[in-house]
Amino acid sequence: MAVHVIGVRRAFALLCRELAEVIHHAEEGSFANYTFETWLVASQERVHFKQPDEDWIRSVNFEIQVPRVIRLLRYDRLPKQGVHLSRRNVLARDDHQCQYCGRHLPLHQLSLDHVVPRSRGGPTTWENIVCACLACNVKKGGRTPHEARMKLVRHPTKPKRNPMLSLKLENPKYESWRTWLNGVYWEIGTRD
Repeated sequence: MAVHVIGVRRAFALLCRELAEVIHHAEEGSFANYTFETWLVASQERVHFKQPDEDWIRSVNFEIQVPRVIRLLRYDRLPKQGVHLSRRNVLARDDHQCQYCGRHLPLHQLSLDHVVPRSRGGPTTWENIVCACLACNVKKGGRTPHEARMKLVRHPTKPKRNPMLSLKLENPKYESWRTWLNGVYWEIGTRD
């Protein structure tokens, strides 16, 4: 069961402390499990056959492949799952598209806009914040979209799963996650 998505540093810390093991896609439909030591040996055997979708860490004495999936050997509870309201998550939810003019733009040309302005009591919530290009944000100003004669492409809603995770699943690098995340994470991710 998928429990959480963590960073590489935390994954290696769990492996080194023998609290987790690597689960690696061995052959079609089968998986192999590795301790930190056996994963290091397996990595050394593959070091000259690196694939473009693999990440590696180089130390002074060795190179080791970054595992995509680890399994906790024991845990006492599921972590609290929730989608954090952040600039990165709002931009990912809106697919880097201005919600007023519909243009897809680079990050540095996008901002966040309160649909109902804060000056009018608009809250900072998923349902009141959208991705907007700088031009549309200035045009709208401190007015509502109706007052500024602007229409929203999509009405903002709180996502059921982490938008950044959805973007990562589109990357072939994280293909191995699909086996573990399809269905399970989405159910866990909807709890508040």
